[in-house]
Amino acid sequence: MPMAKSGVPGKKRHKKVLERAKGFRGGRSKLFKASKEAVQHAMQYAYRGRKMKKRDFRGLWILRISAGTKANGMSYSRFIAGLKTAGVALNRKVLAHLALAEKETFARLVEIAKGS
Repeated sequence: MPMAKSGVPGKKRHKKVLERAKGFRGGRSKLFKASKEAVQHAMQYAYRGRKMKKRDFRGLWILRISAGTKANGMSYSRFIAGLKTAGVALNRKVLAHLALAEKETFARLVEIAKGS
């Protein structure tokens, strides 16, 4: 007895991959084998990118805090250490926002860090 081809389920699988490959260049969006490989790579890059995004933002926040502390005559590391000893529990995302948008509040935090 000949083996049946997986008509509908196979078509569905192919369609799912080709829809994900929409917008890719050339055969990577038209041909199943090429698009399957391209989609697999794209998904790996997307996974890695979600991790890298967190790393990049943390670096950006540290840069902004550092610029704010330098403007107030202090280094970043001394500022963070001063906040820790003073018992101020603000994360870097909030500190970066304060350094960028609310300079007076950030200057008061620098004074608190200097005092301890």
